[in-house]
Amino acid sequence: MKVSIGLLILVLAMGVWAQGPGLSAQPDPSLGWVTAEARAPRLAFRTFDSPTVGGKVSYHVYTPPAYDATEARFPVLYWLHGTEGGIAGIPPMAAFFHNAMQAGRMPPMLVVFVNGLPRRLWADSKDGRAPVETVFIAEVIPDVDRTFRTLAQREGRILEGFSMGGYGAARMGFKHPDRFAGISILAGGPFDPALRGPRTERNPRLREQLLRDVCSDDLAYCSAIAPGSLAPAAAPALRERRTVIRQVVGELDETWALNRQFHERLNGLHIAHDYAEVSNVGHDARALLTALGEGNGRFYRRVLGMPDTERPR
Repeated sequence: MKVSIGLLILVLAMGVWAQGPGLSAQPDPSLGWVTAEARAPRLAFRTFDSPTVGGKVSYHVYTPPAYDATEARFPVLYWLHGTEGGIAGIPPMAAFFHNAMQAGRMPPMLVVFVNGLPRRLWADSKDGRAPVETVFIAEVIPDVDRTFRTLAQREGRILEGFSMGGYGAARMGFKHPDRFAGISILAGGPFDPALRGPRTERNPRLREQLLRDVCSDDLAYCSAIAPGSLAPAAAPALRERRTVIRQVVGELDETWALNRQFHERLNGLHIAHDYAEVSNVGHDARALLTALGEGNGRFYRRVLGMPDTERPR
């Protein structure tokens, strides 16, 4: 049986496409899937065996005092860190959420500080060595639901991230609208799919790392995984499920211009979202959330379907 050269090339190409990213190499268990333990009141450090990685994976989880006082199930806020891994930022963020819950400014919930590895864009790397998205969606969330008393459904989950974590919240929230009722994008980036935002322009080595380690030097892959590229396909599901989305950036933040462009892109796609530019705030997660005041708690309550006047007892 004769097969034309053109048909053979097409078959081979279809085989490569069917494989997709992530199958050219095995996941690398040495990449830092288990972090150092951060310490703060009511903060626990947990590891589990990851079939995907072939080793241990860690995360931190804050539980509010109300968790110990009842057998009720609680919603979960998944917090995604910035470019460098965010371990140093966990204790102050845990304290921020603790104080807000204790003061009634936000409803009691678990806060899971996910380990997404430094400089990995909250995506599965093209070469398969760092399946960050797969580990989070397929393993971390189920482990949290098995281990803690959670509202183990979409309506009980909020995805929030700062900086690279904001980028991750947008891309994974858009890609998995069946998993999260709310998406919070705080000073997200890099929103330029060519990775030529202000930070990478100042730090060419960072851009080189992201291109190499996440995209295998393939700009088309970087563009394909970017939130702006995922948004058109996600728009119908986000509208149908009425996903609550917010985007916040400080006016003094160097990512301000690209965040505004991303906001305008969502508007153009008719993806409903709240957008705020906060005066006198730079690239600072706690400053952003603090400046939002009562509006921050209103966002969480809206996602969880709670009346705006309701406060935790």
